Amino acid sequence: MKIELALLLAGAALACGWVVGAFLRGRAAGSRLANAEQEAARIVESAKKEAETLRKEASVEAKDVVFQAKSDWEEESREMRGELLALEKRLVQKEENLDRKSAQIDERDEEVVRREQSLRDREKNLQQKTEEAETLVVEHRATLERISGMTAEDAKRHLMDNMISEARHDAAKRVKQIEDEAREAADKKAKKIISLAIQRYAGDYVAEKTINSVALPSDEMKGRIIGREGRNIRAIEAATGIDLIIDDTPEAVIISGFNPVRREVARLSLEKLISDGRIHPSRIEEVVKKAEQDVDSAIREAGEQATFDVGVHGIHPEIVKLIGRLKYRTSYGQNVLQHSLEVSFLCGIMAAELGINVKEAKRAGLLHDIGKAVDHEIEGSHAVIGGDLARKYGEAPEIVHALMAHHEDEKPDTILAVLVQAGDALSGARPGARREMLETYVKRLQDLERIGTSFGGVTSCYAIQAGREIRVMVSSDEVSDEHSHVLAKDIARKIEDEMTYPGQIKVNVIRETRAVDYAK
Repeated sequence: MKIELALLLAGAALACGWVVGAFLRGRAAGSRLANAEQEAARIVESAKKEAETLRKEASVEAKDVVFQAKSDWEEESREMRGELLALEKRLVQKEENLDRKSAQIDERDEEVVRREQSLRDREKNLQQKTEEAETLVVEHRATLERISGMTAEDAKRHLMDNMISEARHDAAKRVKQIEDEAREAADKKAKKIISLAIQRYAGDYVAEKTINSVALPSDEMKGRIIGREGRNIRAIEAATGIDLIIDDTPEAVIISGFNPVRREVARLSLEKLISDGRIHPSRIEEVVKKAEQDVDSAIREAGEQATFDVGVHGIHPEIVKLIGRLKYRTSYGQNVLQHSLEVSFLCGIMAAELGINVKEAKRAGLLHDIGKAVDHEIEGSHAVIGGDLARKYGEAPEIVHALMAHHEDEKPDTILAVLVQAGDALSGARPGARREMLETYVKRLQDLERIGTSFGGVTSCYAIQAGREIRVMVSSDEVSDEHSHVLAKDIARKIEDEMTYPGQIKVNVIRETRAVDYAK
């Protein structure tokens, strides 16, 4: 562009010079013509110099552009060469890896071929030895048949007939002997055990097992137990889950509740409070905790005593605790711990008569109802629960099966399982052993507590007043005062839908907020 501009300027200068020269020539004649031509020549020369200068500048700039473009191209070429070299290096590495893998595969193929050949050789040798063994067996059998004068089938048939005949004869003798001995000894021992059991369990279980009475030194103590505005009696009931009945009965307080463990805790706590004389909410909580520890110790001791009485050892400590809890559990009015001991003794007697392991039979009899210790906490049949617990704590498979099969939850496949069934039936079927009233009563109370604890925000739930009231403790952080009324209605509706009961049941939802601080 600058070169063309320079040329244009040069042409314009030439034209101007010519025009000026003509003009000067036209106006200045003669002497002035030479001056005009010199001026024109000077202008032309100046224009040429300026054009040459512009051309040189344009040439220099063009060379700069070409040099820059060449530099850029060389830089791009270097980068492309670097990338190509890196790519080539990666390709070489991959090719080397593929070569190594190919070599390894070839080696493995050779190893597989060698092993296949070795296996074919072994198979061939084994086939040869098998054919040789079959030939020897045939020859040996032919020799025996020739010596005995009987074919193999005749000898087998003859031997089986003799063995079956002898086995039947021996079995018949043994069965008759066992029946005679069992009939002779079992009648006497069973009558003795049943007569002793009837004498031991002839009490009124419903009255005895649902209420307790605590004697008071004077009627004045009733007011102290109730406390100002009833705060003491509320604290006792809330801490133990048991209903205290304070009526006109002179110098006595009645403890009512379906859970015998809670009732025992309440009885011990109340006796301690009465003897101590300090009755207030904080003291009540302290005494109840101590009573719970005492009851836990009594449960453990009862379990250890039961295992000692029946003579079984090596039972897991957790199962011993479960056995002890049966001391406070009844079934159809029958104490389950005493029932378990009876079944254990019965199973041991029958096992001795049948010639099987007596200790194993006693062990199965003692443990057969341990599921009842936790059946209010775990869903399912107490037989299945007990079997699962026994398996968890390392009991033998035979014991686990006997526990699960004693109520036909599993089909009994062993003599031990049948013995446990028989012992359970004997202990429960004797006259005066069981009453159905308590079982249905306990079941109803358990259902009430289960329904109460099924709602969110409930911390504890107690069925009291012989099942005519359910007391629900809720968390003050999760349940507001307004929601307490809604919760009470929801629990009542669920009880109506799921249960059948006489009269009406009071649903009492209690929300309490505590603020605790210490003066130091």
